[in-house]
Parts: sequence; C-alpha cells; structure tokens
Amino acid sequence: MAANPSRLAWLDALRGVAALGVALHHGAWTFVPEFWAEVDGAVDVGTWGVFAFFLVSGYIIPASLERRGDLRAFWTGRAFRLLPLLLTALALALLLAYAGAFVPSPDLNRRPLALVALGNLTMLQELLGLPAVINVMWTLSYEMAFYLMVAGLFAVRQAHRPAPVAVVLALAAVPLGLLLPRATINGRAGAAALVLAVAVVLAIAASAGPYGAVRRAAAVIGGLLGLALVVLGSRGGAGQGLVIAAAMFAGTAVYRAERGAIRWRTAAAALLAVLACTVVAEHDPTHTVAIVLAAACFLAAFALRGRAFPRWLTHLGVISFSLYLLHPLLLRIAPNLPLFLLATVALGHVTHRLVEAPGQRLGRRLARSSRAPAAEISGPW
Repeated sequence: MAANPSRLAWLDALRGVAALGVALHHGAWTFVPEFWAEVDGAVDVGTWGVFAFFLVSGYIIPASLERRGDLRAFWTGRAFRLLPLLLTALALALLLAYAGAFVPSPDLNRRPLALVALGNLTMLQELLGLPAVINVMWTLSYEMAFYLMVAGLFAVRQAHRPAPVAVVLALAAVPLGLLLPRATINGRAGAAALVLAVAVVLAIAASAGPYGAVRRAAAVIGGLLGLALVVLGSRGGAGQGLVIAAAMFAGTAVYRAERGAIRWRTAAAALLAVLACTVVAEHDPTHTVAIVLAAACFLAAFALRGRAFPRWLTHLGVISFSLYLLHPLLLRIAPNLPLFLLATVALGHVTHRLVEAPGQRLGRRLARSSRAPAAEISGPW
C-alpha cells in the first residue's frame, strides 16, 4: 500500500478518521439506532469527531496565518477554502429539500430569510441564534470565531501566547458556564444577530484592507467579536463555547511547542488545564469521555507525525470537509449504513475534485497577487 511521507500527513489521517466518525455517528443513529444507543451511552462518537477537528484547527490555522504572513492573504485563503463547498452544499440541500429527500430545520421559515441567509453564509448562524440549513454547520461557527480571535492576536503580536489564552478561557468556562447556562443571543435576538453579523463582515473586510492602522484596529475588534459570540451565543451556554475555544488554543500550544516558541511543559499544562476544566464544566459524561479521547487521539497522531500513512487514509483527510458537510444530505437517500458511508466517501471525492480543489487553487492565486506590502502587520515568528 502506498504511503504518504508528508510532514502533515498525520493531520490528514486524523481529520479523515474524525470526519468518518461524525458521519458514522449520524448514519448509525439513522439506520441502526438500537445498536448505536448502546455505543453512544459509553462515548459520543460525534463529539469525539468534532473535538478532534477543533484540536486540528487549533494546530493548523495559526500555521496557515504564519505561512501567509498577512491578514489579507489569510482571509482570502479561508474564503476560497470554505465558501465554494459551502455554497454548493447549501444549494444541494435546498434542492433535496424541495424534492422531499432532505429535511432542513423547521425554524428556517420562522426567521427573516435575509437574516438566515446572512447567518449561514457567514457561517456564524450557530452563535447568532439562527437556524442552519445543514445541522452540522454548527461547528463552522466556532471555527469562524476562532479565526477572528487568532487574527486579533496576530494583529497585536500576541499570537505566540496560546497557552495562557487556552488556560484563561478554560478557567473562565467554569464560572461563566454557571452564570450563563444558555445562549444570550437566541432566537428572539434578531436585531442583535443582524448587528453582530454585519459587524463581523465589516471587521474582516477592514482587517484585509489597504490601511495599516485600520487593519490592526479592525482585527482586534473582530477578535473581541469572536470572543463575545463564543460567550454569548453558544446554545450550551458560555461554558460550552469557552471550552471549545480553549481546546482550539490548546491545539495551537502544541504547534508552538513543536516550533520551539514555547516549552513543551507549558503546552502540556495548557492542555491538561483545558481537559480539567472541561470535566468540571461539561455535564454529560459521554461528552467528557469523548473530549478526553479526542485529545488522546490528537496527541497519539502527533506522536506519529514522522511516520508514513497510507494514501487512502490521508486522502480521507484531504476530502474531510466534503465528508463532514455533505453526509447529512445522504441520510434519507442511502438504503443502509454501509452504502451510506460508501456514498459519502464517493460524493466527498467528487465535490473535492470539482469544487474544493479549484476554489483552493484560485484562492492561492488571489492571495499571492493581493499580498500586502512589507508594512503589513508581521507576526513575532
């Protein structure tokens, strides 16, 4: 079997397994619910998958920003990485819903169409109290909030301090989880959702603009908005939102330790603090087990980063975004669990080749051509 010697092959392997884990979780609840209830009673495989993704994002997103070296190129790359497939998935979901082969959230018709569209296109709908067209999109909202916070830290040259950020967020999750057990920005906060969504779009646009002082201020404002959304918009309350953000910054701490920017014991202390606060803040023991297991799998994959991985496994990681975002569309079409998983992989391969890869290539070209001059904010590395 061919193997992939790439330095980041371990990330692709982990992402691929995580994406299939989430698909398996939803597929098993659909096709074999009695059996899966027994599995889910021990460990929530879906939670394991998404937290593995969060740790991977924490590791790789700051590396992506560091490699590009400026916020304009970073946001351009993110837009063309995510939006082509997102738009394709939303279009497919609406077509399948019209044909009766997909059931979107019933709340879609209860909120203003323009507001729902804005929430879904910015990928912040979960933290804005708005319904998602595809239910798994909730994780994208936390990803976007993390991007905003990382960009804000980059702008003030503090991106090399992920460990204290992770610890502060994790420690804050415990008391704020008790004080704010539910989302403050909820289904009744339409005006707040609109204002926050527009503010985020403007902050991203300004942080990618041509004026240095404005870029820096906009990035900081965007970072504060991302933090506010995590605290106020999480359906599981502030504790849940802060634990997720802390986990991503713990992933960043591992990346910084590998690069020699911080000590390994500092990164380890940050990760242990996040896990300890998660145990306290999380009320579902199956979720707690899943989160701890996700951290263990992340560290195990990281420990094997010098090894070669099978090409088929790393390819699953390459198409993992398609696997994750599109698998819910097949739940009412596939006849059984094995065919559902096979169809998910096949569809993921096709959409990556026809949608994701061309979008990424275009994004890289635009990012190179639009790269800011030397006066652009530079990181400390």
